[in-house]
Amino acid sequence: MKSLCPICNRRRAERFCPAKGESICAVCCGTQREITLDCPSDCSWLLAARRHEAHHRDWPRGTKPSYPDVDIPRDFVHENYEALSGLMATVGEFSARNRSLRDSSGLDAIRSLTETYRTLQSGIYYERPPDAALTRALYDALVNFPRDFREQQAGHGAIHPLKDSQIFRLLVFLLRVGEITVNGRPLSRAFLDYIREEVLAVRGAAGTPQTTPDAAPRIIIP
Repeated sequence: MKSLCPICNRRRAERFCPAKGESICAVCCGTQREITLDCPSDCSWLLAARRHEAHHRDWPRGTKPSYPDVDIPRDFVHENYEALSGLMATVGEFSARNRSLRDSSGLDAIRSLTETYRTLQSGIYYERPPDAALTRALYDALVNFPRDFREQQAGHGAIHPLKDSQIFRLLVFLLRVGEITVNGRPLSRAFLDYIREEVLAVRGAAGTPQTTPDAAPRIIIP
């Protein structure tokens, strides 16, 4: 006879929960997933739920994407995919090292930097980094990326270095990807896990970015 679910103490425990290290019922698995249960990214039940949610990705009713006046055509994403993949790698590698980072904090860091680059469009530099320590650390890592990327471009003799306006639009793009990837649960890493998967998908065995045109279409185009 199966034991009772340790969460509700009413229904039979039929699903092994890696977050608790024991079996729980299907109802508690579904209702407490990423809310009170800190689900690991490789949990089979979590992955199945995300596959289902992927078919219903869209902005919540009555809301608009970030910076709705900013146009980001598919061609722009493909033409700047090397820089975009670098931004994604920065986020993905940071979240892999800091598993306590959640989607909300990751998006807060991206949102803060996006606003900094928005002010640059008007010729004013105004920086307001996040207050939370871990969010600020990701923000700082993202701040360093454009400088490092431009140095890499200079080393390869690039004629047209990455512009601040391009960085701004790429950050807006990442925000929009996040907005249709997150599920609103407080412990969710759906967006961060998605970014890590994309980074792995465009890297070769040696760990170097594969920036061929065939790599770019994998990313969601909001």
